[in-house]
Amino acid sequence: MTTITPLLQLRDVTRKFGGLIAVNRLDMEVAAGTIHGLIGPNGAGKSTAFDLISGLTPVTGGTLHLDGRDITRHRVEDRVRAGICRTFQTPRLFEKMTAHEVVMTGRHLLGTTGILGSMFSVMRKHRDEIAIAESALALLDFVGLRHEADDLVANMSYGKRRLVEIARALATAPRLLLLDEVASGLNPVETQVVADIIRRLRDQGITIVLVEHDMRFVMNLCSTITVLNFGQKIADGGPGEIASNQQVIEAYLGHPRQAGESRRAQRHRMESPQNDAINRKESRI
Repeated sequence: MTTITPLLQLRDVTRKFGGLIAVNRLDMEVAAGTIHGLIGPNGAGKSTAFDLISGLTPVTGGTLHLDGRDITRHRVEDRVRAGICRTFQTPRLFEKMTAHEVVMTGRHLLGTTGILGSMFSVMRKHRDEIAIAESALALLDFVGLRHEADDLVANMSYGKRRLVEIARALATAPRLLLLDEVASGLNPVETQVVADIIRRLRDQGITIVLVEHDMRFVMNLCSTITVLNFGQKIADGGPGEIASNQQVIEAYLGHPRQAGESRRAQRHRMESPQNDAINRKESRI
């Protein structure tokens, strides 16, 4: 029997901030070519987990592997070159640049010229720049912003800034894309556009892990969902399994006896996009 190695593996991953354990011995596997959700209530450790995977924050303990290769001590730029890229809860863009220029900043990490190459080959550098510019335009086209390529980011709506950030992340040619609350603050139409883009990326073979507070968005997109609470994993499984998991329901909504609700009523609230307990803005940790 052949064993398939997951694209991403976390083993006993822990992060402490002084006396606070933000992520506690997290085990998680993400299969290649899937959309994997990472959810949990306020302070559950989701964004910290993303920081650990992307390299923005070093682990206190445990290991991370990408396609079987240990990346635990790799720097952020090394992880990007290995195929990991992420977005943030709040789009981090250069507002005085055009959308086209912003996406090109992501693509420059994959340029072949380098400093020495630039010194000895002006023509090669020129060819690289043309290729980067064309690739950036293609990515803007992919997210539906080709006609806004020359618009300043500062003048774009919040929803379009989200799309520019996704395009910039794609410019690094990721194998694993981490999306941190990518649908936060979007209207229903914009949310559907983002969902369609995520499915298209999956169909192209890109593996996606998303942190999101909109449960309907998560349930409709993800094949597997990992749930954190107080830095620990409390559940792992498919959408139906997670929606009916009593420990997950209690983590979000409190004990059913305390809430005075039936299990069926709590599950309905878990799946409702209007649920204030789940859809409220989540904290950084």
